Order: sequence, then structure tokens, then C-alpha cells
Amino acid sequence: MDEMAMRRAGAVALADRVGELLATIRAADAELGALLVEIESRGVMDLFGYRSVARLYEHLADVPKAAAERVVKRARALNPGRNLDGTPLAPVAAATGRTATRGTLSAPMIDVIVETLQQIPAEHREGAEQHLLGLAEDAGHKQVAALGARIVAHLDPDGPAPEDTEPATPTRELFLRRKRTRIWELSGRFDDETGTRASALLDTLAERRHSDDGPDVRSPQQRYGDAFSDAIDMALNSPALPMQAGERAHVMVAVSLNDLKTGLGTATLGDTGTMSAAEARVHACDSMIIPAVLGEKSEPLDLGRLRRLISAGLRRALYLRDRGCAFPGCHRPPRHCQGHHIRHWADGGPTNLGNMVLLCGCHHRLLHRSGWHVRIAADGLPEFLPPVYLDKRRKPRRNNIHEPLPFAA
Repeated sequence: MDEMAMRRAGAVALADRVGELLATIRAADAELGALLVEIESRGVMDLFGYRSVARLYEHLADVPKAAAERVVKRARALNPGRNLDGTPLAPVAAATGRTATRGTLSAPMIDVIVETLQQIPAEHREGAEQHLLGLAEDAGHKQVAALGARIVAHLDPDGPAPEDTEPATPTRELFLRRKRTRIWELSGRFDDETGTRASALLDTLAERRHSDDGPDVRSPQQRYGDAFSDAIDMALNSPALPMQAGERAHVMVAVSLNDLKTGLGTATLGDTGTMSAAEARVHACDSMIIPAVLGEKSEPLDLGRLRRLISAGLRRALYLRDRGCAFPGCHRPPRHCQGHHIRHWADGGPTNLGNMVLLCGCHHRLLHRSGWHVRIAADGLPEFLPPVYLDKRRKPRRNNIHEPLPFAA
């Protein structure tokens, strides 16, 4: 067994152990919740002298008050208790409580199911809970939340009324400069309306991306930096962008054919900047960065054109098929996404619907750099194969978060 195979085998063993410990912890949490509700039913004041079971747990577990209250609230939703007069009190999510004892449900998953059921009339809860638990076997809590939202929307199609805002007079200044270290600095001053809109945009783009590839470990500063980069991509891809010297705004990247194929080496970015060949390979899929592929003597072999990458018609077809980032668990809409060549165009992959998939910038980079793989299934829709350390069977996964077309089954 070579060194890489040994490292992968070790990674799988580590992931397996983490999974075993998580199952043990979750099962213990479920039993703990049942005990707390039992204590509350018998009378926490009589048994321990505390005015609430949350205060008791706060001291027993040495956790903050808010954390203790969350644990007790979750326990009440999963376990049968008693009212003050001694009559039985049915839980909101009894089936979820029974499933939780097996250690297969995370706290966010339980919370998503409970919050959904609390918005559903009692007569519909049992069926809805079974649908949610069925999806929870193979999906993350964000995908279960998406299904819950659809169930709630079906029962309350009107939803909340939109709020109106009053625009303010804009006053705007922006300073952007490139330092000798090749780091760009940005500063500026904006009126309240512009600042609020910018904050809303960046807040949306900077949300933590917890999906089937694992938790988001970026710092808030990193998330907002990535959000600003995503906003730039959205603006560059906008058909309303003004022309510059007869062309839409773009950046030229020069990279050798060998470096582009291997992902090793460096590419020239614009006039003076640089980027890795691996990053250039990502942008070569679909971007306002135009790849200039060079031969051994730096002669241009292929000068990409914006329309050659993905035509407007093909992009619309991708929008209709994928409805947003196709990666499992991702909620990014089509305007935040790029087209990814399943078989890279540098390796001869065609630019057509059968070889393309919509991905947000985060998951586009992930697919180029991780053990995830994507393919088009027999029904013409994209599906993703997780790395072995996430699923030994590599069972295909799909994104169910985006709303299907109105005529879809």
C-alpha cells in the first residue's frame, strides 16, 4: 500500500471513530433529555429544590443559562410530560424523540424538525414528521429544513406580508489600491441606505455554508471576504454591466497548456498580478476571467472568448435544470453560481448541457480540490458522489433545496 493509500485509510478510520463517538453522544443527549422531562414531571422543586429543571441542569452540567434552556426546550418537544394539574402532555415530535435515542439525529436536525412541526396544524404533524425523518436518514439538516419550509408553504401559501422601506439620499466614496505585497486594500464611506443594502448583500453571501461536505470553519472576516468576491462575480456576470472599450469588463489570465492541465505552476493575472494554475483551472470553467492558453514558446494556443465559454442560451438551460447551486445542501440561487465542466474543457470536455452543472464559488472550488465527484444521472440531473471518508458506499446525493419548476412532478 503506497503512502497516499495509507493516509486515506487512516483518514477513513478517523472519520469512522468520530461517527461512533457522535452517535454515542447523541444517544446520551436523548436519554438525558428524557430524564430532565421525567424530573420536571415529578416536580423539580420537591426533588431538588430548584424552581425549574433548566436551573437544575445549568448547575449540574455547568453550562450557561441559555444553553440549559435550549436543552430543556428540546427535551420537552421530544418526550411526553405532564401539565401542572398532572394530566399527560404529548410531545410535539414523539417519533423524532424515539429516533433520537439511536444517536442518528444531530441537535440542529432535531431543532429543524421540531420548529417545522410547531408551524403545522396538529392533524398534519404525524405525516409531516415521517417525511422529515425519512429525508433525515440521507440528508443534512439544511435539506430537511428546505423540505419543512415546503410543507409549511403548502399549508400557508401566502406567507408573511413584505415590508416597505424608504430610500435615502446617497453619498458614496470608495478607495481601492494595490500594495506592493499584491494585496488589495478597500475602504470607503457610504450613506445609510447604501450601507444597509451592502450589509444585507454581504450578510446573505457570508452565511456559513454547512452542507454535506462538512461544517464551515471560516472566520467571520474570511466569510465576508469571500462574500465580497462572490458579489464581484455576480456583477461581472450581469448582462446590465456597461461596456468598456467595446467589450464587457473582463480580466485576462495567461497560463501554459501543461500547467492548466496539471493545475501546477503559476498563471499571470491581468497586467501584474499572479494566481495559481489550479485557480486558473477553476476560473476556466465559466468566468469573466478569459484564459489565454500558451504553448512551450509562449505562443497563444487558445484565446478564450466570453461567449465561447457558456452561451446565454446554455446558461438559461442550466438555470432551469439545476435551479441554483446543485451541490447537496447548498441554497445559493442561480445568479450566485458558475458553470462547471464535469469533464474539464482543457481535457477535451464539451461545453454543453450534458457536461455542465451549476455551482457556487465555494462548491466549485471544493469540487476541483476534494474527493467529491459529480455526474449527470440517467434522468439528466446532476448527482454528487461523496468522498469515502463521508460515505463508504459513495451513495449519490442531490440537492433538494431549490424549488422545482412548476410543471415538475
